[in-house]
Amino acid sequence: MSLRHRLGGYLVLLHLLLFAAAALLLKDQPLLFVGLETLLLLSLALGFALLRQALEPLGYTRRFHDLLQDQNYANQLAAPASRELDELVTLFNTMLAALHRERLAAGEQQGFLDRLLEATPSAVLVFDFDGAVSLVNASAVSLLGLHDAQGKPLKAWVDGAAHYAPGLDARARARSRDLVAQLDALPAGDTGLLTDTEGRRYRAQRGHFFDRGFARHFLMIEELTAELEDSERATYAKLVRVLAHEVNNTVAATRSVLDSLLFYRSQLGESDAADFTTAIEAVKRRNVSLGEFIERFTRVVKMPAPELRPASLKAMVDDILWLNREQCARSGIRLGWRRCDETPALPLDAGLMEGALLNIVKNAIEAVVEKGATGGHVELSLERHGAEAVLAVIDSADLLGAVAPRRLFTPFFSTKQGGQGIGLMFVREVLTRHRLTYSLASTGQGETRFEIRFPDVP
Repeated sequence: MSLRHRLGGYLVLLHLLLFAAAALLLKDQPLLFVGLETLLLLSLALGFALLRQALEPLGYTRRFHDLLQDQNYANQLAAPASRELDELVTLFNTMLAALHRERLAAGEQQGFLDRLLEATPSAVLVFDFDGAVSLVNASAVSLLGLHDAQGKPLKAWVDGAAHYAPGLDARARARSRDLVAQLDALPAGDTGLLTDTEGRRYRAQRGHFFDRGFARHFLMIEELTAELEDSERATYAKLVRVLAHEVNNTVAATRSVLDSLLFYRSQLGESDAADFTTAIEAVKRRNVSLGEFIERFTRVVKMPAPELRPASLKAMVDDILWLNREQCARSGIRLGWRRCDETPALPLDAGLMEGALLNIVKNAIEAVVEKGATGGHVELSLERHGAEAVLAVIDSADLLGAVAPRRLFTPFFSTKQGGQGIGLMFVREVLTRHRLTYSLASTGQGETRFEIRFPDVP
């Protein structure tokens, strides 16, 4: 029972007792009885009026509570009939106005934050108190390929319990799964350099902030591929220039000394002169090899900017196939086209691109020869997919099965015994300067596939 009903019942009961007491005067003094009854009725009416006024603050408090519960901060309480309540109603209205302003400010800040997160090129993921994704921006969706991410932990994509974005092929899903696994394993408060399966590198930071007294974690991922490649390129160029300077000076001086030593050949006996000449010529050949070795490095770091002119990819590849057909025939390797779609001439530096493609085909042939299996093949595919052309070199050696794809384009890394890792450096440099995307990986079906994608094909 409410306080209003209890007080009302008390007034009624009290006045009923007074009515009963006044009824004793009805026989002896009827006029006094009527007067007392009238006064009691007036008292009861006045009591209810005072009760209503006394409980009026509770009504305002209830209406204020309802407004807060419904979050109707823009509303105001009506002015009271009595001046005693002016201060209370003014206080309530002031509080409502302050909450309304704070809500507007919070909404503006939230809207600004949402727009900022959507516009930032860095991928951002925010987690709730249980470690599930509560916020993910467009860059993170594009980078990781997460579908319907909110409410799920990152581990759900690693385990396969959650789905990736529709349209991702098997290679893209494998790349995303590998990158998500690295992000999920990043300890709180740490910053790490991550590399995906296609060799792209990222800086990831897992931080936290406090929300309502509890820590919430977030991840920020920024791609550093271009920045790191530029830094590496500058570092390697400086290193190679220093080495080339020192080696070339030494080679030139050594060549001169060796030529001078041959002058004394006539002063030796016949048997000694032959040995002397053989030794000098061997050192001269080693000197030339050392110069050629350094020259291969300098060609990479001194590569000129590409001069783009329309060129036919098919004609370029046909020339490379013709150059290598005899070698493949002797080794029993099948060399040729697997598929060749019609594509228009593309803006390329023919010299640089032909050198890169020749290097790729040469590596594929050497891999098949190294494996030694009979009936091997090196096949090329040129496919047109809408506004994109894809050129692929496929070999049957499949020597990359145990090699992480992210290591393949690391400078000076080679899968071949005695390899120097210069070839893929040259290829990467040519493709990067042409602004082309590429990948090199095992297909999982006994083949290795080097794929180059040419966008904006007319």
